[in-house]
Amino acid sequence: QVQLVESGGGLVQAGGSLRLSCAASGRTFSSRAMGWFRQAPGKEREFVAGISWNSSNSPYSNSVKGRFTISRDNAKNTVYLQMNSLKPEDTAVYYCAARPGAYIGSAYSEYSSYDTWGQGTQVTVSS
Repeated sequence: QVQLVESGGGLVQAGGSLRLSCAASGRTFSSRAMGWFRQAPGKEREFVAGISWNSSNSPYSNSVKGRFTISRDNAKNTVYLQMNSLKPEDTAVYYCAARPGAYIGSAYSEYSSYDTWGQGTQVTVSS
């Protein structure tokens, strides 16, 4: 079983950067695809980025493509989300999640396809 703990959130001005980290415990992290989601107040949880077990595939939502980068370090059991050129509309609670399988698959944007979630970290972007 994997447990996930996010960190790195905070308050930043528009145009700034943040790097989120998601530390995983458990032996199976390196064999599982991972994802980042976010949820703003009053909105549904939405997919941000995903990454396969070996980093060979990493899809992004259109809203963050070109600004955010997902990466992982299996030796450190950690997945990262580098967020650049932040906008006020990026304000949300960011969650990391693990999928049951190693590959990102076709349902990578569906939160129901992830079976393990962290507690979330708040990101606030001021204008």
